[in-house]
Amino acid sequence: MKAVFLCGGSGKRMFPITEDKFLLDFLGKPLLEHQIETARKAGLNHFVIIGNPGNVSKIAQITKRIPGAVFDLALQEEPLGIADALKRARPFLHGELLVINPNDVFSSSACFKIMAEAKKATASSYILGYQVEKYFPGGYLEVNSQNELLRIVEKPAPGEEPSNLINILIHYHNDAEELLRRIETAETTRDDVYECALDNMVQAGHNIQVIPYDDFWAPIKYPWHILKAMEYFLDNAQPYVAPSAHISGKGSIEGNVILSDNVRVLENAVIRGPVYIGANSVIGNNALVRDYSHIGSNSVVGYSTEVKHSYIGDNCWFHSNYVGDSVIDDDCSFGAGTVLANVRLDEANIKIKVAGSLVDTGFDKLGAIVGRGCRIGVNASLMPGVRLGPGSFVGPQVCLHRDLGAHERALLNSRYRVRNNEVRLDEDRRRGLLDRLK
Repeated sequence: MKAVFLCGGSGKRMFPITEDKFLLDFLGKPLLEHQIETARKAGLNHFVIIGNPGNVSKIAQITKRIPGAVFDLALQEEPLGIADALKRARPFLHGELLVINPNDVFSSSACFKIMAEAKKATASSYILGYQVEKYFPGGYLEVNSQNELLRIVEKPAPGEEPSNLINILIHYHNDAEELLRRIETAETTRDDVYECALDNMVQAGHNIQVIPYDDFWAPIKYPWHILKAMEYFLDNAQPYVAPSAHISGKGSIEGNVILSDNVRVLENAVIRGPVYIGANSVIGNNALVRDYSHIGSNSVVGYSTEVKHSYIGDNCWFHSNYVGDSVIDDDCSFGAGTVLANVRLDEANIKIKVAGSLVDTGFDKLGAIVGRGCRIGVNASLMPGVRLGPGSFVGPQVCLHRDLGAHERALLNSRYRVRNNEVRLDEDRRRGLLDRLK
């Protein structure tokens, strides 16, 4: 059996995060590498990875670091959906397949569960179904009393869902050639050719069994979903301090904390887990890092900075800042006194406009989402849910209430007058003040 990872798509809803979701680092490894490890635990060792022109070289680099597994790479020139991706990988697809969306974070039990059912060989295909309590923008499953698939409804409007079962893209098929034949004959005007192919298989008499799954699942559809994925990896990691890490005798480490190679924790710094600190990073004097924070490599959390429940990339620099419930991409720098506000005054959920519509993030605490290469000046303030496009600048003392696009600048036009200084200071008064302090 081969595991097929679909890595050719594009994250249209992830602005301002431009990295492919499966390439985001967690605990020092890209998500794709974690997914491969999960599949291998379930007994899979032959992988077909379908990438696009922009990421296939990065995928190849990841696979070279993984010994003992077989990898076939296929190229999807344009992001035309699951069906097109499988067609591009046709030369590698034969017999049994396990098709996986690597942009979703799930526990190893997902692969174990579907593999166990596949061994029974009573159905043509097996797919995972996850019960949701509120609307989710995904595919919904309609099943009969035996949990056999009747149809898939892709992204119905709120209130028009056929059930509360979400389609999780971990699908087993016992006949790749039959699946590809159904894909070739599916007719639709929407981006749901693959789902229509499965519907056609059902109508032709194939039994597609839906397996209930109730363990951890966190799809990364929007940038704030990175925080849920971060929590999962931190919760499942073991405390570790690399031999080359240095912790000052006046520093404090509490709870589940991971310090990578050459991390330095300076005097009076406090790290309160769950927390991950990447290689060569510095936690400066009087800094506080706490409550599910994930800091990449070569970053500096400088003097008197607080980082709380935030995902921070590589090569980021902070000094006397507050960073709460935020997502910060690589190569960002914050001037002294910058604050990322994370709570509305009315304490309501944070809503963010995506493709012209307001989306409820589900968070009542959410700070900024900052793209790669941003610079923020001293004493600037970013309001809850504000997004900064890659390469954007926020000037000193700006209080930013709206998003910035890529490579935009927000500057404050302050006015002041310069005149000759005619004030003469009383040096005797100052000496007197000093004498009273002795």
